[in-house]
Amino acid sequence: MTCSSSLENTSSTKTQRTPEMIYEKIEITDAGAEGMAIGKIGKKVVFVPFVVPGDVVDVQIVRKKKRYLEGKAIHFHQYSAKRVEPHCSHFGLCGGCRWQGMNYEDQLFYKQKQVFDSLTRIGKVENPLVLPILPSAETRYYRNKLDFTFSNHRWLTESDKGDENIDRATNALGFHIPQFFDKVVDILECFHMKDPANAIRNAARQFAITENLTFYDVRTWQGFLRNLIIRNTHAGGLMIIMVVRNQDEAIFRMLDHLYSGFPQITSLYYVINPKKNDTIYDLEFNLYKGEAFITEKMPPFREGGKEIIFRIGPASFFQTNSLQAMNLYRVASEFAGFSGNEHVYDLYTGTGTIANYIAPYVQKVTGIESVEAAIADARINSQVNAIGNTSFFAGEAEKILTREFIDQQGHPDVIITDPPRNGMHEKVIKSILEVRPSKVVYVSCNPATQARDIALMSEVYHLVKCQPVDMFPHTHHVENVALLEARV
Repeated sequence: MTCSSSLENTSSTKTQRTPEMIYEKIEITDAGAEGMAIGKIGKKVVFVPFVVPGDVVDVQIVRKKKRYLEGKAIHFHQYSAKRVEPHCSHFGLCGGCRWQGMNYEDQLFYKQKQVFDSLTRIGKVENPLVLPILPSAETRYYRNKLDFTFSNHRWLTESDKGDENIDRATNALGFHIPQFFDKVVDILECFHMKDPANAIRNAARQFAITENLTFYDVRTWQGFLRNLIIRNTHAGGLMIIMVVRNQDEAIFRMLDHLYSGFPQITSLYYVINPKKNDTIYDLEFNLYKGEAFITEKMPPFREGGKEIIFRIGPASFFQTNSLQAMNLYRVASEFAGFSGNEHVYDLYTGTGTIANYIAPYVQKVTGIESVEAAIADARINSQVNAIGNTSFFAGEAEKILTREFIDQQGHPDVIITDPPRNGMHEKVIKSILEVRPSKVVYVSCNPATQARDIALMSEVYHLVKCQPVDMFPHTHHVENVALLEARV
């Protein structure tokens, strides 16, 4: 390796250090956290985005930490056999699909490796049984929800910066640049969601520009247009939510323009958000036209079961890859091995998707979720499907899951837990260990925190097996379902 301003120096020792700190011919050897790839400079690990294991690159250091470095690839000496041509023109700017330049089979390999490494290194599990990862049937257009940001601070590309005539405050409608709260990539085509999502976003941008509507400025908290949220379902629902800073008749002109131009829209909302933050779930969702909700259907996981219909409102949580969600819930149900007599606790139940999905196959389901609006959705979904053996409770699991609550509701035979990325609260883990159900099915979107929690439960529970599920192709994210059984 070489640290030099000259790309011709290929010796294996470090030479003259330049202010840019460029290291030459660094081999990328692994995939790392947050979609980064990994190389080594001396004894230090360097994290590099938008490269693939097997690439040999010159790396410019952009950040130095005590234990590692962060850099960017500025020249390729050798391209990896794992590399493919990215299909999106925004690759390298938008941080949403950092693995898009990697063959999908290799993406699956590194996701499975991520699960195994987390269990062995963090969870201290010896030789865990990790079943082959379930790939996503769709690697493009698989998302059912996208949230775009209006901004008057468009991210300028290198060609833009060389144009003296370009407006430095150019408007954009797209995704935030990673690590830049005030910069947005102007998205022209996104391969995450099927048509007419791209056409709707581009029509909204063009209408705003034509009508001289102001795009939001996150630095000054000024500007009319803030967000455009698009949700769809395989059952044919298409929901649009426009978020604006203040009440103005211009919002109705925008909504009318979209509704008349896209007859596929079945639900049209607007939200007025005068706050300095982007959180809208504490605000009123105003139905302008169409239905109040869209619906998604899930087939039964067992022959003789019933199809479940989920009503999805503007604030409802639903897994963003609908087809893979069916596989995820099927695996969780199969791991639990229901006989029909079980009382199941569904922790972090959200809108009750898992609870309602498994309800036909068990005696009773008790769901716990901190968001009251989600609990309201869970109850509605039980009513829509004529499910009478579910009970839902709003509140933080660490506060609700007490001995008194368990005495009132009944002892769980199985606990299914699907916590957020930071994993389960320590008090929840303590309660599970005290209650000691025969099985715990742990669904996680973060193998690292899942492995940490499994280690904390290891005195009472042993890991039987786990099943990685790829919910988000072209990203580093992976879901993992783990089956834990009480030790004898």
